Amino acid sequence: MFTPHPNLSDEVNGNIVRSEIEGGVCLGDLPPSTVLEIQTQHHRYTAVFLGESQALISGHPEYCPEPVLVAIAGSTWGGSMLKLRYIGRGMHLEFCHPEYRTPIVTSRIQEVRERVHLGFDESSIENNAPMSSPAPTPESMPAPSMLVRGTFTKPS
Repeated sequence: MFTPHPNLSDEVNGNIVRSEIEGGVCLGDLPPSTVLEIQTQHHRYTAVFLGESQALISGHPEYCPEPVLVAIAGSTWGGSMLKLRYIGRGMHLEFCHPEYRTPIVTSRIQEVRERVHLGFDESSIENNAPMSSPAPTPESMPAPSMLVRGTFTKPS
């Protein structure tokens, strides 16, 4: 159970509790090549996680209409406090874009999902050909043969 920190304000302690309740994903828990769908109030982003804090992100008509390599800083509650390498519901995603001096901050995140590649070519089913399992690459993602596996939640 969360114990409020005595040196933090009630607002900050409340934000920490809310992020635990609403859930999200810690980038440190993801293997490279994980594909995340991030639905904010205004846009739907696709992020191919490459490791550390790097990702190929797309989904914004101005900043990233095509996949661009960014560094994901984490999520904020709309202020200056940042939860590092975390993408959380109810928070704002913050990432560093190579063409902009200041970080890009999204609208409030409504949902975070992982897409899973099925690992086979759909045409091989129709032709009764043997299934192959090519390793997905950032260039090949997102592929049409992806399914939504689920949302990220805090384990009980």
